[in-house]
Amino acid sequence: VSDKAITERHLDSTEEPDYRFTMANERTFLAWQRTALGLLAAAVALVQLVPEMTVPGARRLLGLALVVLAILTSGMGLLRWQQADHAMRRGDPLPRHPSPAYLAVGLSLVGVVALGLVVLKVVSG
Repeated sequence: VSDKAITERHLDSTEEPDYRFTMANERTFLAWQRTALGLLAAAVALVQLVPEMTVPGARRLLGLALVVLAILTSGMGLLRWQQADHAMRRGDPLPRHPSPAYLAVGLSLVGVVALGLVVLKVVSG
C-alpha cells in the first residue's frame, strides 16, 4: 500500500483516535505477526529437523499446511489492523472478524493429523 493511498484513506476520517487505542491495535497486529512467524518457524523445523514419518510425504504436507497457516495468519492480522484502524477513525464500532476461529480450526486440523501420524508410528512399531 502506497503512502498516498494511506493518506487518502485517512482523509475521510472524522477524528484522530486516542493514541492508546491506536497502540493497542498495533500491539494486536504485532501479536498476529508473531504467531505467523512461530507457525513459519514450526514449518521449517518440521521439514528440516523431524525424521521421515511412517506415511511418506506426511512431514512435508504438515510443513506446507503450517506455511499456509502462517501466510493466512499474517494477512488476517493486517486485515484486522486496517479494519480496526478505519473503524476507530470513523467512530464506528470495531468489526468482528472470524479469523481467530479460522486459525483455531487450521491448527486443530494440523494437530489431529499429527496425532494420527504419531499413533500410526507407535502402532506400526
